[in-house]
Amino acid sequence: MTSPAGNQFQLLAAVVQVQSLRYTPAGIPAVNLVLEHESTVTEMDTPRTVKLQLRAVAFGSMAETLSRQGLESVSSFHGFLANARNGKGVVFHIQDFSKT
Repeated sequence: MTSPAGNQFQLLAAVVQVQSLRYTPAGIPAVNLVLEHESTVTEMDTPRTVKLQLRAVAFGSMAETLSRQGLESVSSFHGFLANARNGKGVVFHIQDFSKT
Protein backbone atom coordinates (compact mmCIF):
# COMPACT_ATOMS: atom_id res chain seq x y z
CA MET A 1 0.00 0.00 0.00
CA THR A 2 1.43 3.39 -1.01
CA SER A 3 0.30 6.79 0.18
CA PRO A 4 2.07 10.02 -0.84
CA ALA A 5 1.41 11.62 2.57
CA GLY A 6 1.55 8.46 4.67
CA ASN A 7 5.18 8.58 5.78
CA GLN A 8 6.23 12.05 6.87
CA PHE A 9 8.43 12.60 9.89
CA GLN A 10 9.56 15.79 11.62
CA LEU A 11 12.00 16.00 14.52
CA LEU A 12 13.66 18.81 16.43
CA ALA A 13 17.10 17.39 17.19
CA ALA A 14 20.83 18.00 17.51
CA VAL A 15 23.40 16.39 15.24
CA VAL A 16 25.67 14.36 17.53
CA GLN A 17 27.58 12.35 14.93
CA VAL A 18 28.39 12.94 11.26
CA GLN A 19 30.30 10.45 9.16
CA SER A 20 32.47 11.52 6.25
CA LEU A 21 30.73 12.48 3.04
CA ARG A 22 30.63 9.49 0.70
CA TYR A 23 29.30 8.83 -2.78
CA THR A 24 26.87 6.14 -3.90
CA PRO A 25 27.81 3.92 -6.87
CA ALA A 26 25.74 6.34 -8.98
CA GLY A 27 27.94 9.24 -7.82
CA ILE A 28 25.35 10.84 -5.51
CA PRO A 29 26.72 12.45 -2.33
CA ALA A 30 25.50 10.76 0.87
CA VAL A 31 26.12 11.25 4.57
CA ASN A 32 25.14 9.18 7.62
CA LEU A 33 24.33 11.00 10.84
CA VAL A 34 23.06 10.37 14.34
CA LEU A 35 20.45 12.80 15.68
CA GLU A 36 19.62 13.28 19.36
CA HIS A 37 16.31 14.59 20.68
CA GLU A 38 15.21 15.47 24.20
CA SER A 39 11.89 16.96 25.26
CA THR A 40 9.07 16.70 27.76
CA VAL A 41 5.70 15.46 26.57
CA THR A 42 2.47 14.77 28.42
CA GLU A 43 1.24 11.20 28.35
CA MET A 44 -1.92 10.28 30.29
CA ASP A 45 -1.80 13.67 32.06
CA THR A 46 1.74 13.00 33.31
CA PRO A 47 4.87 14.83 32.09
CA ARG A 48 7.40 12.44 30.58
CA THR A 49 10.97 13.18 29.54
CA VAL A 50 11.70 11.71 26.12
CA LYS A 51 15.28 11.12 25.00
CA LEU A 52 16.28 9.31 21.83
CA GLN A 53 19.03 8.88 19.29
CA LEU A 54 18.08 8.16 15.70
CA ARG A 55 20.21 7.11 12.75
CA ALA A 56 19.70 9.34 9.73
CA VAL A 57 20.90 9.69 6.14
CA ALA A 58 20.81 12.47 3.56
CA PHE A 59 21.59 12.49 -0.15
CA GLY A 60 22.57 15.05 -2.78
CA SER A 61 23.02 18.70 -1.88
CA MET A 62 21.35 18.05 1.50
CA ALA A 63 24.17 15.59 2.31
CA GLU A 64 26.82 18.12 1.31
CA THR A 65 25.24 20.79 3.52
CA LEU A 66 24.77 18.51 6.53
CA SER A 67 28.32 17.16 6.28
CA ARG A 68 29.55 20.71 7.04
CA GLN A 69 27.19 21.37 9.99
CA GLY A 70 28.60 21.67 13.46
CA LEU A 71 27.77 19.10 16.09
CA GLU A 72 25.22 19.84 18.78
CA SER A 73 23.42 22.48 16.70
CA VAL A 74 19.65 22.00 17.04
CA SER A 75 17.61 21.97 13.84
CA SER A 76 14.18 20.97 12.65
CA PHE A 77 14.51 17.95 10.34
CA HIS A 78 11.86 16.77 7.86
CA GLY A 79 11.74 13.55 5.86
CA PHE A 80 10.55 9.97 6.11
CA LEU A 81 11.34 6.76 7.96
CA ALA A 82 12.53 3.52 6.32
CA ASN A 83 13.99 0.20 7.38
CA ALA A 84 17.76 0.08 7.55
CA ARG A 85 19.39 -1.76 4.66
CA ASN A 86 20.46 -4.58 6.98
CA GLY A 87 16.89 -4.85 8.29
CA LYS A 88 17.92 -3.86 11.81
CA GLY A 89 16.13 -0.74 12.98
CA VAL A 90 14.86 2.41 11.34
CA VAL A 91 16.68 5.16 9.45
CA PHE A 92 15.39 8.73 9.10
CA HIS A 93 15.85 9.93 5.51
CA ILE A 94 16.32 13.70 5.78
CA GLN A 95 14.79 15.68 2.93
CA ASP A 96 14.92 19.16 4.45
CA PHE A 97 16.09 20.91 7.60
CA SER A 98 16.18 24.39 9.11
CA LYS A 99 18.11 25.88 12.02
CA THR A 100 16.03 26.83 15.02
